[in-house]
Amino acid sequence: MYRGMVGSLLYLTASRPGIMFSVCVYARFQVRPKEIHLQAFKHILRYLKGTTNLGINFYKSQNFSLLGYCDADYTGDKWDRKSTSGGCHFLGRCVVSWTSKRKNTIALSTCEAEYVIAGQCLTQLLWIKHQMEDYNIYESSIPVLCDNTTAISISKDPVLHSRTKHIEIKHHFIRDHVQKRNLRFSICLNGRTTSRYLYQARSRRLVERYVRIGTDR
Repeated sequence: MYRGMVGSLLYLTASRPGIMFSVCVYARFQVRPKEIHLQAFKHILRYLKGTTNLGINFYKSQNFSLLGYCDADYTGDKWDRKSTSGGCHFLGRCVVSWTSKRKNTIALSTCEAEYVIAGQCLTQLLWIKHQMEDYNIYESSIPVLCDNTTAISISKDPVLHSRTKHIEIKHHFIRDHVQKRNLRFSICLNGRTTSRYLYQARSRRLVERYVRIGTDR
């Protein structure tokens, strides 16, 4: 029964970004679920029942600019100390894709966690950009916002330093796109990225605030 609930709720995350983090967390316990995990899933189902009027809206607009937000916690998982990342991607005023995923390796710093997710966010934005070009809609430089200035500095510095030389080569491809100006990697001015609710448990007030970003009545 538990695995069936996981599958059903993972299917719903395709249109409900607000439950993405919670579903992904409890999906990790499919091998040996306990009563507390089942109760948590029932809580998610009660939340969905009370918010059936929420849905993804696509607004009519002349703005087709791409925008990406990315963020990550640092050793957020209490069991294996791995980081969880979150990202969301906008086309104009509309959110078109989002992600929440626990990393496969342990990050040695907040900067490393944010730098890695920035590269993954860019890959999704480049795919969307290529899809837009099929419809003769061209995007010159894609802005990506995060809240870590050190990660931004690394993307603009081709030198490997003692604290960054261990990062896998595949994550450094973001530097090439920054140099080619395919990407504008910038700091989020208010210090709170839109993707924050995709990788952390939040209070009810903040959930209600962030959930309006991706869904509306």
